[in-house]
Parts: sequence; C-alpha cells; structure tokens
Amino acid sequence: MTLSSFLKSNKAQNPHYVLFGNPVEHSLSPQMHNTALEFYNIDARYYAIQLQSNELSQLASYLNYDAFLGANITIPYKQLIADYLDTVDPTAQAIGAVNTIVKEGYRVKGFNTDVGGFLDPLQSYIGSLEGGRAIIFGTGGASRALVAALSEIGMQEVYLVSRNPSRSDAFSAHDHVSVISYDAWPSYASETSLFVNATPLGMDPKVDTSPVDEQEAHYVSDSVCYDIVYNPLQTKFLQLAEEAGATTIGGLEMLIQQGSRSFEHWTGRSFPIEKIRNLLHEQFQH
Repeated sequence: MTLSSFLKSNKAQNPHYVLFGNPVEHSLSPQMHNTALEFYNIDARYYAIQLQSNELSQLASYLNYDAFLGANITIPYKQLIADYLDTVDPTAQAIGAVNTIVKEGYRVKGFNTDVGGFLDPLQSYIGSLEGGRAIIFGTGGASRALVAALSEIGMQEVYLVSRNPSRSDAFSAHDHVSVISYDAWPSYASETSLFVNATPLGMDPKVDTSPVDEQEAHYVSDSVCYDIVYNPLQTKFLQLAEEAGATTIGGLEMLIQQGSRSFEHWTGRSFPIEKIRNLLHEQFQH
C-alpha cells in the first residue's frame, strides 16, 4: 500500500499509526503493534505504507491529519524524515536518523529507539565487548544508531564497511570510527569482537545474500555476530557465522525492543513483550 492509495482509503480517516519505508511488505511491525493496541483496547490501527519518493511532497500535510497518531520509519527514510518534522529529540539529532515520530498536540517530533533496541540483546556480552573493536556492514540510518550505541558501551574502535567509503563522511565527527571498503574489512577482523550486519542483505526474499561470503566466514569465528535483519530468523550471515563457531544474535529481539520504546512514546503504556515475542516466534514456525 502506497501513501497515495492509503490516503484514498477509509483507513486514513480513522485513528492510526504507520510504518514508512520501502520495501515494507514483509514487516512484522503491523502485527506487533496491532497486538499491543488490542491488548489495551486502544481504538487505533497500525499500517505499513510503502512510501514512494514521489510521495514525499504529500508528507507534511499528512502528518497534520487528526487521525495520524505516530509512525515508525525504516529504510531508506531514517535520515531525510527529519526535514518534515517540527522538532527532533537531541539523541536522534546527534545520530542523524529518526525511526519514531510522536504527535504532541499539533506538532510532530522525531526520536530514535534503535539505540536501546539494539543494545538490549547485547547486555550479557557488554563486559567482553567494552574497549574492543566492532565491524558494522552498512552505513545507512541504522548504522548511525549502532555507532551511538557502541560508543555508549565503550567500544574503542568501530569500522563501518561501505561500498562507497569516500562518500560516507557522516561518520567523520567520531574519532574512533572509520569507514572502510568491502575488500579491506578482513584485514581488520583478527582483533574484532563484534560484527554487525546493518544492510538489507539476507532479508526475505533475498535470503541467499550476506555481507560475508563462505570464503570469508572464518574471519568471524571467535566473535559475536549480530544481524539486525529479522526475517528470516536465521539469515545467511548468521548461518555462516554459526558454522564458523561464532556466537550469533538475530534481529527479532531488536525489532521487539525498539518497537516497545516507540509504543511507550505514543501511548505511555508498557509493551506486552512476552505476548508479542510468542506471537512472532509462532509466526516463523508456520
């Protein structure tokens, strides 16, 4: 469903939350948030909208609709969405990426819940990661939040792997952050304790793709490998990492935890996390 088709439907006239991104058809966010809304008998629905670049001109007026209550933002709009908001929270401002829009009266404000969402599944490893080195594949909006999260837990060196290292100057403000090419990352792997996939590689339907190939998998053997892709639960990257002997973390828990923080921003209520976790795990068993 595009923004244009959504605005022509009755759904846009009733209280609602949305996810903006492209693509969004495989997102679990609608199931997750609609479960939480139903849990509290909140009279609203959550929809996934595949926002086309030629629809951005309609955004400013849409965000002022009375029926619009809030939104999540995913690839590729986390950076540019700030241009359509009244204010941006200092954390999201510092990161340079917004993944949550909150309606405060007639004003729309941007937040970033990816930092906390990303760190939650890492809690039991933080002691061994502090002061170490991380390699992140990807330099998009999600990577900005991950750099902030890893700085928060005291990672001493962060290397971002990019197809265009010379264009990724958004990270130059961080002394401990460097951008390198896909050809170069293996030479930084030996002292790396955490590898993160922050690209869409491996996401359904392109499940056979990975930022690391079979020949390179041995480089991640003694580390924690974390994929923020959650569909499928075990991506090609995680499969290769597990076979090489790495500890692996999938993206589903990050999805739940960042969603929990968004829901609290919107409603002031706690996310029914256990109910949602069970529902999503069931979903993947079918």
